[in-house]
Amino acid sequence: MLPRLISILIGYACGHFLTGFFYGKTQHVDLRKVGSGNVGTTNTYRNLGYKAGILTLFGDVFKVVLSVLIVWAIYHNDASQSIKVLEYYAALGTILGHNFPIFMKFHGGKGIACTGGLMVAVCPICVPVCLALFVVTVAITKYVSLGSILVCISFFIQVIIYGQMGLLGVSGADLTEVYILAAIVMVLGIVRHRANIGRLLNGTESKFSLKPKKQA
Repeated sequence: MLPRLISILIGYACGHFLTGFFYGKTQHVDLRKVGSGNVGTTNTYRNLGYKAGILTLFGDVFKVVLSVLIVWAIYHNDASQSIKVLEYYAALGTILGHNFPIFMKFHGGKGIACTGGLMVAVCPICVPVCLALFVVTVAITKYVSLGSILVCISFFIQVIIYGQMGLLGVSGADLTEVYILAAIVMVLGIVRHRANIGRLLNGTESKFSLKPKKQA
C-alpha cells in the first residue's frame, strides 16, 4: 500500500507545475482572470496564442511522463511491486495535482493534457484512437470540451478491451486495479467538464477557432 501512496504523492507534486499558469505569468497575464478562467491548454491558446498553447500542452503531458519515470526509477528493481500499477498511480496523482493544486486553493485545470500524458507514458496503445477521436470531433463540431469528454470515455473503454485481450502487461488483481484507476480518470475528466456539458446542452458552449484571441 505504501508504494501506491508514494507514487500518487510523487505524481501530485509533479502536477503542481501548471505550465499555462506559469507561462502566463511571464507574459503578465493571469489565466484565471481571462477567458474561461482555466489554466489548461485551450484557454492558454485562446488568450496567449499558438506558442503558449503548444508549450502548455507539451508541458502538461511531460509532467505526467516525468512522474511515471520517477516512480519507475524507484521501484522497477523491486520484484515485489507491480510497477505498471504504480505507474498508473503516479499518472493519476499528476492529474489530481494539476486539477486540484494546493497553491491555487485546489482550483486548477481539467486534466485532459495530463490524461494524454498518462496514455503516452503508461498506455500508448490507447493513443491512436483517442487522438483521432479528439481531432475528428473538434474538426466537425468545433467543441474542444466534447472532444475531451469523448477521449476520457474512449480511454476507459479501451483499457477494458485491451486489458481483456492481455495487452496491458498486467493481470489478475492488478488488472482490476488498473480498471478502477482508468474509471477514476474518466470520471475526473467528465466531472471537470460539468459546466461545459451544461453549455453544450444549452447551445452556449464556445467553439474552437484557429484564430486565438491574444491578450494585449
